[in-house]
Amino acid sequence: MITMTDEAINQVHSLLQEKQLPDHGLRLFVQGGGCAGLQYGLAFEDTERDEDTILECGDVRLYVDRFSAAYLEGACIDYQETLTGGGFRIDNPNAVASCACGSSFRTEGGQPAQ
Repeated sequence: MITMTDEAINQVHSLLQEKQLPDHGLRLFVQGGGCAGLQYGLAFEDTERDEDTILECGDVRLYVDRFSAAYLEGACIDYQETLTGGGFRIDNPNAVASCACGSSFRTEGGQPAQ
């Protein structure tokens, strides 16, 4: 299961309202790339895809495809403000290494968690 902090849920609501996307949810995905081998992605979407898992985090719909779900089990999405700006952060217990920016990661043996 993937969770979201209250800060992340509030930020998603603010962004959806700002972009006038009231019927959209948040897609969390993993794809190859980044300096550690895999990278996270976030996008707003209004429809599910075949084989998506749809989670309700507060009242935010979270879409996760099957491939990504294997790497994200137990992850938590947070939103943090810093002196240089704000951003979403993924706390992923399956990651054994990540890059300095926190947007890419590697799992044990490069394989999804079992």
